[in-house]
Amino acid sequence: MIKVIAFDADDTLWVNEPYFRASEEKFCALMGEYMSERDLERELLKIEIANLGLYGYGIKGFILSMMEAALTISGGTINAQGIAQILDLGRQMLNQPIELLDGVEEVLAALKDKYRLVVATKGDLLDQERKLKKSGLIDYFHHVEIMSEKDETNYLKLLKHLDIQPDEFLMIGNSLKSDVLPVLNIGGHAIHVPFHITWAHEQIEDSIDNERFKNVEGIREVLGML
Repeated sequence: MIKVIAFDADDTLWVNEPYFRASEEKFCALMGEYMSERDLERELLKIEIANLGLYGYGIKGFILSMMEAALTISGGTINAQGIAQILDLGRQMLNQPIELLDGVEEVLAALKDKYRLVVATKGDLLDQERKLKKSGLIDYFHHVEIMSEKDETNYLKLLKHLDIQPDEFLMIGNSLKSDVLPVLNIGGHAIHVPFHITWAHEQIEDSIDNERFKNVEGIREVLGML
């Protein structure tokens, strides 16, 4: 019944979260005189989540949140050099090469003539378009959808645009919260391909028991299910 297969981008098609973690570690080193690393991580995460409604997801919002956290944690005393270092972290992240995950291109090549393939991701529009272009994968995809939030409403809008029913849609991604639960809630199918690092905001504690849900260890296993 599946007509369209959608793939998440970050940490499903290519490496992403480790770059955020590396920048977070450098931020903690920069701000280490003010509080412990654990408290710095907690404060930064709190500010990131509070700012999602303003900045959305992605590197630019992350850098703005780091700057706000630095000002808050330092009581406004961080100097211009410190702010410049945070901005440089952002430039480094934006200029990172695209590292495809193992098996991704093999899977896309095997599926492209059998299904309509779609990228369904969230984040900064310019940054995600840049990464997709640099990845060399753009020709595999029928459509690219960059959402402000991956929730039931936006998935339904995507299905309407693609002119398909929920049970004709399969989502593949590394986040149970964004790639699996909302798709199952609207009647679609989902496959979870875990990545070894998951942002705290994307983690869930509940297990999923649904006949339309599958969990695999690597993306190549998807081919044996279709």
